Amino acid sequence: MARKPAKPASPKAAPAKPAAAASRQKASAAAKRAEPGKPAKPVKPAKVEATTAAPLALADVRSKIDQIDRDIQALIAERARFAHQVGKAKGKLAAAVDYYRPEREAQVLRMVVDRNEGPLSDELLVHVYREIMSACLAQQEPLKIGYLGPEGTFSQQAVLKHFGRSALGLPMASIEEVFQEVEAGNADFGVVPVENSGQGTIQITLDMFLTSDLKICGETELRVQQFIMSRSGRLDDIERIYAHPQSFMQTSAWVRANLPKAELVPVSSNAEGARRARSSDDAAAIGGENAGHVYNLKKVVTKPIQNDADNTTRFLVIGRSLFPSSGHDRTSVLVLIHDKPGALFDVLSPFARHGISMNRIESRPSHHGKWEYGFFIDLAGHIDDAPMQAALAELQPIAAQIKVLGSYPVAVP
Repeated sequence: MARKPAKPASPKAAPAKPAAAASRQKASAAAKRAEPGKPAKPVKPAKVEATTAAPLALADVRSKIDQIDRDIQALIAERARFAHQVGKAKGKLAAAVDYYRPEREAQVLRMVVDRNEGPLSDELLVHVYREIMSACLAQQEPLKIGYLGPEGTFSQQAVLKHFGRSALGLPMASIEEVFQEVEAGNADFGVVPVENSGQGTIQITLDMFLTSDLKICGETELRVQQFIMSRSGRLDDIERIYAHPQSFMQTSAWVRANLPKAELVPVSSNAEGARRARSSDDAAAIGGENAGHVYNLKKVVTKPIQNDADNTTRFLVIGRSLFPSSGHDRTSVLVLIHDKPGALFDVLSPFARHGISMNRIESRPSHHGKWEYGFFIDLAGHIDDAPMQAALAELQPIAAQIKVLGSYPVAVP
């Protein structure tokens, strides 16, 4: 009997290509299909299943954290010793202010941001490094910083954000007094509010620059959250509210809707309002959480009440000297002009011709002559930059007066 021919053996399956090789092959094919002059669509790499290591025991995790903490502490101590060496290298200087270099601090903090790959936010890491630098600088002598008091104001929070907790804060009764104490040398620097994202410019600060010789040495931006607070914490008890006029404007919608009959009492600062409100059950204050903690007030409502959820105030750091460039700076100038057609165009044209961006402009009466105005202008760049020097030289014959208020690092988050 004839045998049936055997079936041919089935060919062996080709070995699977590695995921990375398959991904490269797809990318190559996609590139060939792409139209000339157009980039190929990116091909997602093949998913490779990760092998998850067995989780460490809690005791092992804590042991590793303890070792990391020891390493961090040792490095901070080493940094402090090197910072002390920097002070020695500068020689015998008069005071702490002579050791402070805002341009160097800004460069260090920008490097912190550039290196950050998470999981912590840029803002949090900047805060940590600011405190380390503050403590290192205080080895020489703490900086003395004047601000609009009393304790618990947003100005105090701006001082802590910019200079850290190792600086010595000096609360003042007014913005004018902050300028006066820095001019007299009783404070090394001052921190004053200059503009709010919702309510615009703080005019008294700009007006002080018309006559003061102080320079702007830095800036910081503070997210401002306004709360309604009282001794009892009950809305029905409130008959009058204390707050700074700016805070009344920033919270006007909530106050109209919830306390339309309450008496609004303006005060020099929100902290002063909180201080007054703590003595009566029928009084409330608008201000930051810090003021509530300082003066033992309770929140009437748990959420902030400002009109703008992104409410931010910009503060200026004022001092007696100009500082070198940090590499990412802003220059503020005051230009006085006579009132005539095209005067503003004449002021701005030199900056445009030299490629200098204008960040802000504000006009104020100069108080020097009738119908004479001053323009406060914020410009991108440092006063030592060649384009800035050329633009100001062009402006000189046109303006009645040009006053450089300062060149300083742009605020770090």
